[in-house]
Amino acid sequence: MNESAPKLNFSDIWEQALSIWVTGGWAMVAIAFIALVMFTIGMNMYFKLASKGVGKIKEKTWRNWIDQPELRKGKIGAILDFVTASKSLSDMSVFFSEIRATEIAPFDRDLKVMKICVGTAPLVGLLGTVTGMLTTFDALSSGSGGEKTMSSIASGISEALVTTMTGLVVALPGLFFQYQLARKNEKYKSFLSHVETVCTQKLYKKLKKKVA
Repeated sequence: MNESAPKLNFSDIWEQALSIWVTGGWAMVAIAFIALVMFTIGMNMYFKLASKGVGKIKEKTWRNWIDQPELRKGKIGAILDFVTASKSLSDMSVFFSEIRATEIAPFDRDLKVMKICVGTAPLVGLLGTVTGMLTTFDALSSGSGGEKTMSSIASGISEALVTTMTGLVVALPGLFFQYQLARKNEKYKSFLSHVETVCTQKLYKKLKKKVA
């Protein structure tokens, strides 16, 4: 092992990151808030979708649960407990509509909020770029070329560059995260539609036997 290699000093890295953050000005606070909202919603949605059990329980297993309620467990079991209480096909359709309203609608809403955040982050960064350039032009027009003027120019340029970069750094991972969550959400929607089809068919056969 090369002992002469420089060691990472996290306190120094933190101080450098903080100093760069401060140079971004007010726009950095707005971008930080957007990032906090976006990733908090995203992580909450990720864990909720993961808890549904889609893909973890085989189709053969939950198909058996329809006729054997004592074996049901987890979120899928709770859904089957709810929908199999229906006495008619219209009741089952209403029950699944209620499930979509309570299960899917919040996810769709959260995805819309994330989409807004992804689009807003680079725009706020661009706004910070504009204010940074205004600061730079103001220093050029009012300064006499001394050290104070050069410091103001450097501060304005730093603000312009840092805010743009930060906005993109927040937006790009957010876009990828949103895409992955949207795929999981669509998978869950397809699963619920498939469960509805299977349950409806079983109830139809059951009702047909009673009529016969």
